[in-house]
Amino acid sequence: MDFNLNINLASEAHHSINKPVRADIIYDHLVIGGGPGGLNAALYAKRKGLEVGIIAKGVGGQLVNTSLVENYLGLNNYSGDSLMSAFRGHVSDLEIPITEGVEVTDIGKEEGLFVIRTDSDKVFRTKTLLLATGSEPRRLGIKGEKEFAGKGVAYCAICDAPFFKNRDVIIAGGGNSAVEAAIDLAKVATSVTIVHRSKFRADQILVDQLYTNEKITVHLETQIEEILGEQFMTSIQVLDKHTGEKRIIQADGIFIEIGNLPNSGLFKDLVALNDQGEVIVNYKNETSVPGIFAAGDVTDGPYKQIIIATSEGAKAALSASEYINKQPINRQ
Repeated sequence: MDFNLNINLASEAHHSINKPVRADIIYDHLVIGGGPGGLNAALYAKRKGLEVGIIAKGVGGQLVNTSLVENYLGLNNYSGDSLMSAFRGHVSDLEIPITEGVEVTDIGKEEGLFVIRTDSDKVFRTKTLLLATGSEPRRLGIKGEKEFAGKGVAYCAICDAPFFKNRDVIIAGGGNSAVEAAIDLAKVATSVTIVHRSKFRADQILVDQLYTNEKITVHLETQIEEILGEQFMTSIQVLDKHTGEKRIIQADGIFIEIGNLPNSGLFKDLVALNDQGEVIVNYKNETSVPGIFAAGDVTDGPYKQIIIATSEGAKAALSASEYINKQPINRQ
C-alpha cells in the first residue's frame, strides 16, 4: 500500500468520529471556517492545551476544488480531496469537535466572551475567535465556465501553471494578477493570450514587460462571451467591442484572473476591513478587535496559497494562546 493511500484510508476512517461543538461549555478558541487555515489553527490550539472547536458550512474550502496539488512541501501529487482528507484525518486524531453544515449568522460579545449564533439556532461561546472563512474567485458568469471548471478552466496560475506546459492558454483579466499570470505562464506555455474587456489596470512596469514577450498576445476591449469544448475546453468565443465582430480563439485552457471575493460580509461591522473587503491583520494575525484573529484567504495578506493559509492558521492559534495567557485570572 502506498503512502498516499495509507494516509487517505486513515483519514476517511476518522471522518465519522468528530463530535459537534458543544453549546454548553465555554471554549478557549473557536474557528469559523473549515479550510486549511482553520484546520491547522485548531490543530495548533489543541496542542497548546486549548479547548477548541470548528464551526463551518463545510470542510475543505477551495482546496477540494483543486484537481492536483504539486507545491505543498513533502506531499507531492495529491488531489485536493486527498490532501484535505489528510488534513481532516490529523484534526480527527486529536478529537477536535467540528460542527459543519451550519452558517454563522451573528457574532457579538457578552460578559467578556464572543458569542456566535448560527442558522441552526445554536449559540456558542468562546474566549478567542478565528475568522478563517476564505474567499471565492470572481467568475466571468458566462456559458461554459461552470461546465469546464477543472477541465481547462482554472482560477490560480500559481497553482496550475505546470499542467499547461507546452500548451496554448488564455488569461481573462487586465489587472496586476492577470498580467503577472501571463508573464509566469509564458515561461512554460507555448503561447499566452490575454483577453480583457477594457484597458489594462495593471502597473505600467508589468504591462511594459508583457509587451516585450513574444509568446504573449493581447486583445483589449474584447469581451469573452462563451467557453467552448466537448469533454474539455477547446476555445472561447469573444466579441470585439470596437468592430462588433465575434470570433473564436483556440486554446487548451483559460485562467480567470479577475480577483477574489473574501467571505467577510458577516464581519463588516465586527473588525476592520480594507477596500477589497479583506480582514486587516498584523504580523501576529490579530484583527482590530482584541481576541479576534484571522487567517487565510479572507485576510489582506498577499499570495493566496494553501501552505500560506495553513501557516497563518498556526500563527493565529499561537497568538490566541498567548492572548489568553496574558488575561487576568478571575479568582471568584
